[in-house]
Amino acid sequence: MGKWKRSQAYADYIGFILTLNEGVKGKKLTVTHRVSEAIEKLVALLNTLDRWIDETPPVDQPSRFGNKAYRTWYAKLDQEAENLVATVVPPHLAAAVPEVAVYLKESVGNATRIDYGTGHEAAFAAFLCCLCKIGVLRVDDQIAIVFKVFNRYLEVMRKLQKTYRMEPAGSQGVWGLDDFQFLPFIWGSSQLIDHPYLEPRHFVDEKAVNENHRDYMFLECILFITEMKTGPFAEHSNQLWNISAVPSWSKVNQGLVRMYKAECLEKFPVIQHFKFGSLLPIHPVTSG
Repeated sequence: MGKWKRSQAYADYIGFILTLNEGVKGKKLTVTHRVSEAIEKLVALLNTLDRWIDETPPVDQPSRFGNKAYRTWYAKLDQEAENLVATVVPPHLAAAVPEVAVYLKESVGNATRIDYGTGHEAAFAAFLCCLCKIGVLRVDDQIAIVFKVFNRYLEVMRKLQKTYRMEPAGSQGVWGLDDFQFLPFIWGSSQLIDHPYLEPRHFVDEKAVNENHRDYMFLECILFITEMKTGPFAEHSNQLWNISAVPSWSKVNQGLVRMYKAECLEKFPVIQHFKFGSLLPIHPVTSG
């Protein structure tokens, strides 16, 4: 774990997360922003994954969780991943496709265990980070990376989780932030910094969530939790309930970044599957 924390991959990954965190600060999902061809192609790729879910309905089986049809869906992605990535990467960068495609395949859950968790989410962020490193995505794509691409990814993951009743991977149950995601809470809290009237205490208020979730990723996450879980919010999502008592969104945002490092990036069960290569190397940070 020490080697990972000192690595170029870790520095680049966390740098990418924090750059996007800064980029979406105070902005609504509905804000007008630049949408490049690469962004459009990434959304189309995610739309394909979504369509494959429709084409692969859950099968009848005795156990309620982990529907085996997920494996059929995953096998299709496994087979097609490089072709999909090749639609986003221009021909002169074709040599990067196999390496970048690995992160895409890792980002949708595990086909053996039929589970999904923050390690898979991290693989998708790593996939986007690699596309930035090879120049497919650029600095001025920042807002669209979060609002168009990552947001679409979240929708597809929620559909996977619901359709195939996926298990949470390495979930801390009631003590974790969320069964499946973490990054949308970080970027979503950044969106709300200096909001004229929405404060952290409002996200446990059903009316505030219903009226504003289309503009804010954080509230969209809360809405999904309340759809999926029953009972009092304070019981099924204790960590989030505690966060609602924090006075400002900037404090929430700082706290979540610290928590992400400690609970996700520095936990062996989450990071043990992270892949290293030429774009996200395990060697120590090189100065310069």
